[in-house]
Amino acid sequence: MCSEQVLDAAERRPEGERVSHETTAPARPPASRHPYLRLLATPGARAFTAGNLLARLPMGMFSVSAVIMIAGAHGSYALAGAVTATGLAATALVAPWTARLVDRYGQARVAVPATAVAVAGSVALVLCVHHDAPVWTLFAAYAATATTPNTGGMSRARWAHLHQGDTAALHAANSFEQAADELCFMLGPVLAASLCGALFPEAGTLTGAILLMTGVLVFAAQRATEPPVAPRTRTASPLRTPGVPALLAVFLATGAVFGAMEVVSIAHAGGAILALQAGGSCVAGLLYGSLRPAAHAGHLLMLCLAGMTALMSLPLAAAATTGSLPVLAGCLLLAGAATAPTMVTGMTLIQRLTPRAQLNEGMTLAVTALLGGIAAGSAVGGWTVEHSGTVTGYAVPMCAAALALAVAAVGTRRA
Repeated sequence: MCSEQVLDAAERRPEGERVSHETTAPARPPASRHPYLRLLATPGARAFTAGNLLARLPMGMFSVSAVIMIAGAHGSYALAGAVTATGLAATALVAPWTARLVDRYGQARVAVPATAVAVAGSVALVLCVHHDAPVWTLFAAYAATATTPNTGGMSRARWAHLHQGDTAALHAANSFEQAADELCFMLGPVLAASLCGALFPEAGTLTGAILLMTGVLVFAAQRATEPPVAPRTRTASPLRTPGVPALLAVFLATGAVFGAMEVVSIAHAGGAILALQAGGSCVAGLLYGSLRPAAHAGHLLMLCLAGMTALMSLPLAAAATTGSLPVLAGCLLLAGAATAPTMVTGMTLIQRLTPRAQLNEGMTLAVTALLGGIAAGSAVGGWTVEHSGTVTGYAVPMCAAALALAVAAVGTRRA
């Protein structure tokens, strides 16, 4: 099967096959409203969105807080980086299993205890650092946070249930959720650094833990909008669904773009400048969601990846030719404009390809691939900066974007 056939499999799948596990969704507001007003007018939507945003904000806080806390106590950024990398690896292994339990038993029944375990891990990390416990305990405590449920995926699953069959509403919902992701990852690190600096080193982690637990409790309490649990059947992993492996490879390469850009930009100009890229992506995501969804999401993904590759060349050009931080900041703002449309389109395809009974697992696999790419991109970007300088380092995210485009173009050929 060629790449276009793989990426467009969702569009060609018969409607009955895509919605075989669905139930009748609640009545939807009139279509004449603005897309985002229409979304938030859905009964129960504001309540679960508020809880989800509260729970999602710490996702941009924990790693920064852990690095500040551990490096301050042990005087080693290498140790801090190793601990957070271990947590990321643990998340990549545990998150799909947590999502599978969510699909099987329901969001509220799984998300609350899973979050409680993750919060306990964060508190344990604080205690281990504060009381100068052996180094191995830091790795064990941070690894326990891997049970944190994919709150963004659960929120997308609720939109998919509430607006099943409504392509325009789901397009707006995915764009809204992507913009929320960017906003949280833009504000989270700033909040974490501010708390750790103004109060005490453990303040960022403790605040994040409180926000996460509170947000998940509020989110889980909204039972009226929770997707029903599908009947238990023997189903293959979403990894065996045609088209999904190719999309996960695209997410992996796209994650490398983000990881490399973060490391290189911090080394070149400091972490604050990254907020511009996230800001550009947030605005682009909201604008993208207000547009009419494309008829062929597979073709649109190719265009988005081509745009990302082109825009990722701008920071490299700015760093290599001008050396001006304002110019670089403007280029990062523009580079972020392709991020949200790419992620929204990719997540839309994941939703269309994944069986309804495995929706949380499918979206979590996409996030896991993204996290794996971020880790790989961070490593390659850091190595390039150390051996060739920050200007050359900006070539890494551009090459990663080109790789994502190539993967989408070639896809996986099947007999």
